[in-house]
Amino acid sequence: MRILIAPDGFKGSLDAATAAAAIAEGWRAARPDDELELLALSDGGDGLAAVLARPSDRWSEHEVVGPLARPVTARVLHRRHGPAVIESAQACGLHLVPPDRRDPLVTTTYGVGQLMLAAVEAGAQRILIGLGGSATVDGGLGALTALGFRPRLADGSGLKIGGGQLHELDRIERGWAPDLDGVEVELLTDVTTPLADAARVFGPQKGADEAATARLADGLALAADVLERDLGDGESWRERPGTGAAGGLGFGLAAGVGAKLVPGAAEVAALVGLEDALGRADLVVTGEGRLDATSTAGKVIGHLRERAAAHGTPVAVVAGQVADEALGRASEGFADLEAAAPHGPGPDPFREVLAAAARLAARR
Repeated sequence: MRILIAPDGFKGSLDAATAAAAIAEGWRAARPDDELELLALSDGGDGLAAVLARPSDRWSEHEVVGPLARPVTARVLHRRHGPAVIESAQACGLHLVPPDRRDPLVTTTYGVGQLMLAAVEAGAQRILIGLGGSATVDGGLGALTALGFRPRLADGSGLKIGGGQLHELDRIERGWAPDLDGVEVELLTDVTTPLADAARVFGPQKGADEAATARLADGLALAADVLERDLGDGESWRERPGTGAAGGLGFGLAAGVGAKLVPGAAEVAALVGLEDALGRADLVVTGEGRLDATSTAGKVIGHLRERAAAHGTPVAVVAGQVADEALGRASEGFADLEAAAPHGPGPDPFREVLAAAARLAARR
């Protein structure tokens, strides 16, 4: 039997390539005669660049402003025959902020704009930006400031970084780097949340209490008014699906540089050749850190299940954990499920995923 092993990363435990290797090792232990093909996937979150990287590509490393306005080191992937790839989380990721300092009133996307400029300076004509994993709810104003836009208060002073002062924004002036003219920017997102819901949906995940969430919501609403007035031609972006991704970074870059929002899982799948791989497979084994009701809505597993169904290929899942609701509606259409660590990852996630894959394979 020909098995396509195509997982996403197991967040906080294993990147996608390592997860694929663990599943493959476990599968071989139970079914050594099967033919395995490994294909790491991503929906635009952490690990995006590594999934897309090929031996002929190159990386560049840059010191940029991190989410707390302190320097962090981030990389840009320059694909030899393709776009430059940026993971916004490398510049403004939640993992860069200690739990006791998580506060989207002060965290910024400024570093993302710096990475975009670095990509353009290296000659990129197309940039893919993964929006997953951010610590921010600043509407993308930080990134736009790095790109040369000038957000102003009524007294003419500049807007402070973070989401806390968005509700005082009076205007935004273009003045942005002309080197971005003609550069195609695509934003890869795994959510359909519009800007209007970004504070409510993402603020608490990033450290905002009830009062801060309300302040962020007011700020994003005003920022939308200002950016659409000052940068637009009568067009509205705020209700578009995905504009709330990364705390409104999707909105800011759409309004500021005409970035296009695209489903991350589908875009990555096209770039790595998922369709061809599905055509060769008798069974697909995928996985992620936690299978829940969101897994089939814009994530790798949902897109993979949809495309596999078109090929008539069954899909099995190895997940770190399987939420109760995933045993119902979300799990429909899967051939089998196996949890690697029902109570959370232990000291050796690789061995846990390996063992879960072996158990699943033994049932086939």
